[in-house]
Parts: sequence; C-alpha cells; structure tokens
Amino acid sequence: MIIMTEGLHALAGPAMRRALKTFTRSPYSGAATGAVCTAILQSSSATTVAAVGFVGAGLISFSGALGIIFGANIGTTITGWLVVLLGFKLKLGTLILPVIFLGAILKLFARKHLASLGLSMAGFGLIFVGITMMQQGMAGVENLLTPAQFPPDNFTGRLKLVALGILITVITQSSSAGVAAALTALYAGAVNFNQAAALVIGMDVGTTITALMATIGTSGGARRTGWAHVVYNLLTAIAALLLLTPYTWAWQYFAPGQLQVNGEIALVAFHTFFNGTGVLLVLPFSEHFARLMMKIVPDVSSPYTRQLETSLLSDPSIAVNAVFSSSQLQLIDLIIHIKRLLAQNLDASMSDLAALQTALAKTRSFVDRIHLEQTNQAEWSKLLAMIHFLDHLHRLHHRCDEEVFQVKSLVSLQQLANIRPDVLQHLESLVVHLQHERWHQAHQLARDLRLQLTEQLGPVRNKIMTDIALGKITVPRATEYMEALRWLQRITNHLARSVYHCREFSAQE
Repeated sequence: MIIMTEGLHALAGPAMRRALKTFTRSPYSGAATGAVCTAILQSSSATTVAAVGFVGAGLISFSGALGIIFGANIGTTITGWLVVLLGFKLKLGTLILPVIFLGAILKLFARKHLASLGLSMAGFGLIFVGITMMQQGMAGVENLLTPAQFPPDNFTGRLKLVALGILITVITQSSSAGVAAALTALYAGAVNFNQAAALVIGMDVGTTITALMATIGTSGGARRTGWAHVVYNLLTAIAALLLLTPYTWAWQYFAPGQLQVNGEIALVAFHTFFNGTGVLLVLPFSEHFARLMMKIVPDVSSPYTRQLETSLLSDPSIAVNAVFSSSQLQLIDLIIHIKRLLAQNLDASMSDLAALQTALAKTRSFVDRIHLEQTNQAEWSKLLAMIHFLDHLHRLHHRCDEEVFQVKSLVSLQQLANIRPDVLQHLESLVVHLQHERWHQAHQLARDLRLQLTEQLGPVRNKIMTDIALGKITVPRATEYMEALRWLQRITNHLARSVYHCREFSAQE
C-alpha cells in the first residue's frame, strides 16, 4: 500500500490537489471530489491531510473541507473491492508478477512520470502478492486461530474488536491494509463476519489519527478540520455498530447461506454501505455540523495570519498560496481603513492599524522561509508576484502612518470637495471586487482611479500655487496641502500596483 500510494502521489498527486482546491464549491461537490481523489490515490489519510493543509492555508473553506472528509470515507472502500474481486476471486498473486517486474524496470530506468507509473504498478501488484501470502499463512493456522479466541459476538465484544481495529490502524497507518488483513482472516475462517465487521469499523476510526496528527501546531481552522474528521468517523462508527445486526439479518433473509459463502463480499459491501449512508445523512446538515465544530474548536488566532503555519513550509506551493490569502485580507482591510479616513470616520479607522502592521511583519518573515526551486516557472512567477505585492503593501502601511495629519489637510481643501466622494466610491467598489476575487476588474478600477486622480490633482496644485501668489494662503499651509495631495497620489499608486500583482499571481493558478 505504501509503495503504490507513493507512486500515485508522484504521478497524480499535484492533479488531485488541484482538483481538491477547484471542486469544493459546496459540501456535495467536495464529497464527490474527496471520494474520487481517495479512490485514485488509494489513501484517505492523504486526502484528509491535504484538506487540513488547504484549510490551514486558506485555500478552501472549512465547510468545503468537510465535504472532502466525508467523501474520502467512501473512496477508501475501493481498496476492499479490489482485494476481494481481484485478489480473492481472480487470485492474481502469481499472474501479477510480470506487472511488478515491469513496474520495477520503469522505476529503475525511466524518468519522472514513467518512473512514478512504474512505482504505482509495482505497489499495485505487490498488494495481490501480499494477499496470496496472507492467505497461505492463514491456511497454516486455521486450527490455532479461531473465532472463539476473539471477543464474543455481543455488544461488549464488538466494542473490544472496534478498539483492536483502531489499534491496528494506528500502528500500520493504513486502514486499507488493515481491511485487507481482516478480509483475509475472514476468508480463512479465523474470524466470523460480525467480528471482522467490528474490526473494520475500528479501522475506519483509527484512520483519523493521521489527520489529527497533521493538525498539531496548526491554525484553528486546520485543527477544526482534523477534529471534524474524528467526530464524523466516531458518529459513523456508532451508526455502523447499530446497523451491523440488521445488516446480517437482511443477508440471512434475502440470501440464506451466502453470508458464509461470500462473507468477504458482504464485508466490503458493509464497509461501503455504512460509509455511504453516513455521507448521505450528514451532507444535508453540513452547515450545522460546521457550526458545531466551530464551537467545539474555536479559533482565537489573528485573522490576518492564522493561515501562516510553519508546517506549510514543507510544501512551498501551498505556503505561497497561504501568504497570498493572508495578504489579500490585509489589503482589503487596509483599503477599508483608508476609506474610513477619507470619510472622516477617524475613530473607526484607528482600531486595526496596529494589528495590520504586526500581521505584515509576520507575513514578510514567513515569506523569507519559503524556499522554492526556480525550475517550476508557474510557482516561481507566483512567488515573485507575491514579493512585489508585499512590497507595495508595506509602502501602503507606511503611508498610513501619516494618515491623520494628511487627511485633515485633504478634508479642509475645498478644491477636493467634488473629488473625494468619487474616490470613496472607487474604494468601495474595489473592496467588493477583491472580496470576490475579480482580479481583472479590480485592477482596471484601481488603475482608473490612479489615472483619474493624476488628471484631477494637476489643476488643484496649480490653484494652490496661484493662491500663494495672491496671498490667499501662506506657504506653510500650501506645503501641507501639497504633501496631502502627494499622500493621496501615492496611496492610489500603491493600490494600483498591489492589485496588479494580485492579478499576476492569480493568472498563474
């Protein structure tokens, strides 16, 4: 399983990650995407850990990640079907050896995608060799290991077997491998159907440990995602325990004797059944579940930098996206800050400036720790766009340090009375475009604002100079006005450049 998963990650991992980011518009699409990605990658842990990372980076919302987690539980059942239909029914253990040989050759002598394909092929083949070996091993101990040696088939006994299933998955870090072992034990008669089913239920719970470990030291959103996986799988496990007896009754009623003859198929079907039922029941209540998890795992970190987790630095691509998400929020709030200043709402404007400045310092420090190879042109271009964006964001912060003095001068300047409302309207529209990530429209608007002010402020400057000559204002007062006009011009210039680099960043997605 490890070999195949590593090969599939190298071969299809980036595409799957893009799919997870793209197709999570709703919990329903997230569930479908999570199921497909898990079926392809053959690892629910890989899918859920990726979801935790995406939430931590701010690439997808918490509710979108919930759909991925729900769907991953369905996708992970595919391994059981492969084992039963190809391993037990077709007995591919010997026939698959040439596939393993070809995969090894590709891994040793091919490059890039072909080498990854070879590793996947070798891992895929080894699964069936392993199934054959487990069957052969079980054949020698059928008299030593029997259902009677496991906990009895009552509620307490089933709970003990669930605990054993959790332990097996925690140790192996693969619920799929554990399910294959349970299927082999059932096939050999070492356990009966109900005992094997209880083990599989426990293995489903045990697989949450990997996602939970991925949340250590992360943001509240990432921790919430990991714990949501745990809570959901616990609820599914409870439902599965309650459904186990009715499920066996249904088999005995509709297909008498088949539970013993085709117990492996019945077990895999039960695994798919309770996971599928859990997803169908929880999806309509995703929003309620999300609110519950927000109460259970609150996020008290700064909204500006909660995405900047040290764990993301291991994947520079996600780390760069996390910086962009954080910086985008800072830019929006800084524009709102400037808008309040120009609207003379000074008390409301002062509250977040210190937090914004602290967040910018932390963001720039985080970027210093991102190490990206120049070979990936798209990611390299995104990093450069991000560095330019942060530079103009820093200058924008710096200009806002002069805010109160400059704004008072602007407000008192009569020649700007007709211009200021239009500037405020432009800033309001700019915020809306940025919030909805309409980068092209936002850049067009910011550029138009800069060009418009350049044209409008020229006559204002000439009027100030004329007033000095006529003795209507003093030179020091005129200097204050001119500095205020320069402040406004620089603000709009840095806004236009910031949004331009935002657009360039998004163009590389």
